Amino acid sequence: MEDFSEYSMEETRVGSSAPEFDLEGVDIDGEFKHFRLADNQGKWTVLFFYPLDFTFICPTEITQFSEQIEDFKKLNAIVYGCSTDSVHSHKAWLKDLGPLNFPLLSDMTHEVSDVYNVLVPDEGIALRGTFIIDPEGILKYAVYNDLSIGRSVSEILRILAALQTGDLCPVNWNPGAGTLGKA
Repeated sequence: MEDFSEYSMEETRVGSSAPEFDLEGVDIDGEFKHFRLADNQGKWTVLFFYPLDFTFICPTEITQFSEQIEDFKKLNAIVYGCSTDSVHSHKAWLKDLGPLNFPLLSDMTHEVSDVYNVLVPDEGIALRGTFIIDPEGILKYAVYNDLSIGRSVSEILRILAALQTGDLCPVNWNPGAGTLGKA
């Protein structure tokens, strides 16, 4: 397991190197596998945290990510969902949810949730945090939602596309619209 002692909230911010992760997860084929950020060099990574399996808002988000996975693939992005639940909980939950088009990762030690600043220590769960990491491992986007508010997958795709332009994108920018020139 990665030693996260070198990271702090100050260092885990947009523009800095994204903290490495090496987590066991349930892959799209239902098998347990290990997933590492380092394995995604050359690709964009979307890492989203959610509080718990078998809850109310989480399945709406997770299934939406799965339904829009082709849009992420078109943008050369790999998607991971992550919670502090075990891989066995994930696998059991997938019987209710149905198959997904991306892996669900398990952070039972809370180390990755902590270093990405989404951990709610008193509850042992993660906030709804979403992170976009560029192909060189730099954290480009971080947003945290209250536990009671689901995130917009379409907005995450819009942000990912904007980041990939390398340009300055004005308010309400959408793919295909003009930019404000090179950043």
